[in-house]
Amino acid sequence: MKKILFLFLIVCSCTTDSNKSDNGKFITVFEASKGLETATYDETIAFYSELANSYSEITLKEIGETDSGKPLHFVTLNTKGSGDNFDKLRKENRFIFINNGIHPGESDGIDATMMLYRDIVQGKINRPKNTILVTIPIYNVGGSLNRNSGTRTNQNGPKEYGFRGNARNYDLNRDFIKSDTKNAKSFAKIFHLVKPDVFIDNHVSNGADYQYTLTHLFTQHNKMGGVLGEYIHKEWMSNLENKLKDKSWDITPYVNVFNRTPDSGFSQFFDNPRYSTGYTTLFNTLGMMVETHMLKPYKQRVEGTYQLLASMIEIVEADSKKIQDLRQEQNKMWKVGDAYPVSWEIDTSKYSILNFKGYEGKMLPSQLTGGQRLKYDKSKPYTKQITYQNYFKPKTEITIPKAYVIPQGWHNVIELLELNKVEMSQFQKDTIISVESYRIEDYKTRNRPYEGHYMHYNTKVKTSISKVAFKQGDYLIFTEQNALRYLIETLEPLAVDSFFNWNFFDSILQQKEGFSPYVWEDKARLILSTDAQLQINFNLKKTYDKEFADNWYAQLDWIHKNSKFYETSHMHYPVYRIVN
Repeated sequence: MKKILFLFLIVCSCTTDSNKSDNGKFITVFEASKGLETATYDETIAFYSELANSYSEITLKEIGETDSGKPLHFVTLNTKGSGDNFDKLRKENRFIFINNGIHPGESDGIDATMMLYRDIVQGKINRPKNTILVTIPIYNVGGSLNRNSGTRTNQNGPKEYGFRGNARNYDLNRDFIKSDTKNAKSFAKIFHLVKPDVFIDNHVSNGADYQYTLTHLFTQHNKMGGVLGEYIHKEWMSNLENKLKDKSWDITPYVNVFNRTPDSGFSQFFDNPRYSTGYTTLFNTLGMMVETHMLKPYKQRVEGTYQLLASMIEIVEADSKKIQDLRQEQNKMWKVGDAYPVSWEIDTSKYSILNFKGYEGKMLPSQLTGGQRLKYDKSKPYTKQITYQNYFKPKTEITIPKAYVIPQGWHNVIELLELNKVEMSQFQKDTIISVESYRIEDYKTRNRPYEGHYMHYNTKVKTSISKVAFKQGDYLIFTEQNALRYLIETLEPLAVDSFFNWNFFDSILQQKEGFSPYVWEDKARLILSTDAQLQINFNLKKTYDKEFADNWYAQLDWIHKNSKFYETSHMHYPVYRIVN
């Protein structure tokens, strides 16, 4: 309570004259505690509220809801002071969208962004001329309110922080594509309002020990593809590394290892659309996560995050026109009939070399468990060349259709498409169209729950062409639109994070009608006697499949599934493709 009152007194003493900047005003909780503490949710919102009251360049707004019952805030910093009409501003400005507190225990970005906004409007650092900042002060509101000092077991400060799970215990950085939470739905509203050129998500790492305070996780360049993928791989990443080096801050790619030393090399983390940068990539936004190192002092981590954000502003300012042109070109990259990758694997024929700064480590007998445990020796730092596998290649591809058709009954899917600004129309009358459809041939399901779902994987489909009768009100969705990648990643069942694999269509996997064996036996015999080819296929299966031959019910079920009595909706994927 004393801390909140202290902050309140500081911010309320500020002048409303935006032309006056006073280095003693708007001192954050982080600074007042000499880098040991992070602001609470209420303190953070109060800070931005008073900052917006004092400086016309800053606007604080609420949008949507979160699972906590509180709204989601976003804060815009426009040094031209011309408001936040994003459609108008987008013509001459680039937008950087900064997300903080998705995991509230990883609070570095919360404090760094507060200071960054203040320092820009007070003229302590260069004011961007063609770059507008938008930030979510704390995305996981429920997790931030669930404050503690123990759940970040491996982390070196701050004294107290929020919890990883949100108000419904969801990890919000697994929820972007499926949007189970109100948080994710509100994020999508902000994202499509802003349409950012660059997205930055601030985190703190768990994993290996090494010398770096800062690591970066850019969206995977092969997956992004096109001119933006080239820009990420050949310019954007190295520009950031060089700028930070000039400021005496080393940075390396996110160290993607667990319970082993990184000196044997590691692969790039692959950001599927469930993750923030995987989701924003679907709309051709340049994305990166900041991962500070958990064992470094909190003050050092926040200062490093601040310098990274300031450096990114400098890069976007310098490359403003280039980024605009590249995004416009990227929007034309995919077209109907192209092969589009929906799953990826590491390309072992290519790799990069890192001059990595680590600590020697080895496996030792554990005095606690009796097994082997990893121990780093910080008295033995090293710099050595290691292999970094940051090239991926397509594993599974689909052909981009001209359009999708979705029956109106799948309203949960339609609502998410609408939320993500997918352009759709509805049939004005009952219509028969020749379409390509999928039958789910096989899939596996996780045996443990993951973020509220038992996910499917290794999905296989069989394709067929037929004429289908659609009803007035069913949805027609052409793929030639800005949301093309979002459509493919959600509606193609082979995509890793498709709505099918996230269980949105599980009702089709259950057969609703069956047979009584003693009735069906006689009908089955009659069917075989009148269908010579079906009888041959049945005999062959019994001959070459012993398990089938020994299972009387399986035999009856096989005949049923190959007859007109079998329901067509079972295992029939209810999203259709128009391919020509």
